[in-house]
Amino acid sequence: MTAVLDRAGLQRRTLIVLMTAAGPAGMGMAGGFAATTLASKDIVDNASLATLAATMISIGGAVTTVPLSRYMARRGRRPGLRIGWSVAASGALLAVLAVETDLYVLLVLGSAMIGAGNGTNLAARYAAADLAEPDRRARSIGILVWAASIGSILGPTVALGATERPAEWFGFEALSGPYLMAIAVFATAAIVVEVFLRPDPLLVATGGDGHSAPARPSLRESFGHIGRNRLAVIAVGAMAVGQGVMVAVMTVTPIHMGDGNQDKEIIGLVISLHIVGMYLFAPLVGWLVDRLPSSVIVATAGIVLSVGGVVASRTAAEDSAGVFVGLFLIGLGWSFAMISGSSLLTGAFSADERAAVQGAADFTMTAAGATAGIASGVVVEVSSFQMLSQVAAVAALALVAAAVYSVNHLHRVRAR
Repeated sequence: MTAVLDRAGLQRRTLIVLMTAAGPAGMGMAGGFAATTLASKDIVDNASLATLAATMISIGGAVTTVPLSRYMARRGRRPGLRIGWSVAASGALLAVLAVETDLYVLLVLGSAMIGAGNGTNLAARYAAADLAEPDRRARSIGILVWAASIGSILGPTVALGATERPAEWFGFEALSGPYLMAIAVFATAAIVVEVFLRPDPLLVATGGDGHSAPARPSLRESFGHIGRNRLAVIAVGAMAVGQGVMVAVMTVTPIHMGDGNQDKEIIGLVISLHIVGMYLFAPLVGWLVDRLPSSVIVATAGIVLSVGGVVASRTAAEDSAGVFVGLFLIGLGWSFAMISGSSLLTGAFSADERAAVQGAADFTMTAAGATAGIASGVVVEVSSFQMLSQVAAVAALALVAAAVYSVNHLHRVRAR
C-alpha cells in the first residue's frame, strides 16, 4: 500500500511541475505561431511563403519528435524536455534577428526551431501519463493540456498586443515583441523541469536509471508496432486528422482576416478563442475519454471538427463572428482527437515501449499538420479560404468513418 501511495504522490508532484512548465511554454508556442504569419507577410508579402514560415513550426515539431522520444526512452523525460524547450528559445532569438534584418530565411529557420518547442509540449503530455493509473490516464493528459491553455490562450493576445509597444521602447521592431516574450517563457519552462522534475517519471515507470542503453526501435520498427495494433492505428489516425484540420484552417485565418482589414487585436482574439476550444475543456474531455467507448469520442471529434470547418467556410473576410465560432469548434474537436488518441496510444503499449512509439505517432501527427499547413497556403492562393475550410470539414469526417469501422469490426469479432 505504501508503494501505491508513494506512486500516487509522485504522480501528483509530476503533474504540478509539468503544469508549471507547460503554461509558459504554451504561451511561447501560441504567441510565436500567431506572430510568424504576420511577420513573414511583412517581409515577403506572399501568402504561400507566409504560411510556409508558420508551417515550419509544425515541420520543426515533426522533425523533433522522433529523436526527442528516442532520447527520452534512454535518458528520461527531464533532459528531453529541457533540451527541447531550450532549442525553442534559441529559435525565438533567430526570429527576432529575422524581424530586425528582414531576412526571411532566418525566420524560416527560427520557426523550425520554435517547432521543437511544439514537439516538447507534445512529449510533456505523455510524461503526465507515465505514472497515472489506467482509469485516470486520459484525465491526467487532459489536466496537463488544460494547464498549457493558461499560457496558450493568453499567448496570441499578449503577443500581438501587449508586447509590441515594450519592444519598440527598447529599440526593436514591433513584431519582435512576441519572439522576445517566447525567449523568456521557453527558458522558464526549461529551468522548471530541470530543477523540479525529480525523480524522472518515465525512469520510475520503466525502472531505468537514465544511463543504461535499452534497445531503441527505429522509426520504421515503431510504425510496425503501431500498424499491428488496431487500437493504436485509430489513435494515431485521430491525432493526425485532428492536427491536420486544425493547422490548415488556423494557419491562414490571420491572412483571411487581414484581407478584410480587421485589427490585429481582433485576429489575436480569434486565435485565442480557438485555443480556448483546444485546451480549456481538456479535463472534461479526459474524464469522458476514461469513461466512454473510444469509438464515441473519435466520432465526436470528427463531427465537431467538421461543423467548425463548415461554419468558418461561410464567413467573409470582413466578418469575424463566423470565424470566432468556427475556430472555437475546430479547437474543441482537436481536443477530443488529441486526448483520446494520446490515451489510447499510451494504453496500447507497455511502459518500456511507449516513448519510441509515442515519438512515431507524434511524427505522424505533426507531419500531417505540416503538410496541411503548406497545402493551406496553396489552396488559398489558387482558390479561397472558404474552399479550404470546406475541404477541412470533409476530411474531418474520416474520423467518423474510422469510429464506425471499429464498432463494426468489434461486432464481427464477437459474433465469431
